[in-house]
Amino acid sequence: MSKKTEAGPDFEKTLAELEQLVKKLEEGNLSLDESLSGFKHGMELTRQCQAALDNAQQTVELLTNPQDEDSLQPFEPDA
Repeated sequence: MSKKTEAGPDFEKTLAELEQLVKKLEEGNLSLDESLSGFKHGMELTRQCQAALDNAQQTVELLTNPQDEDSLQPFEPDA
């Protein structure tokens, strides 16, 4: 499987995990330490999702708004 096809499911999986974590935190049944740990993990998940969205946005921009077609290069995501 290529990296491009793996990126979608990874994003969806990460987003689903983040949604479950937020739900758990909102219930208010966690200790302070568990809440802080969950918050930290949630921030990591948020960064992963944002990076995936940024890569997707850059890809779309390259495909839809090429300024100079001769200077276009294949997009290589950081991840």
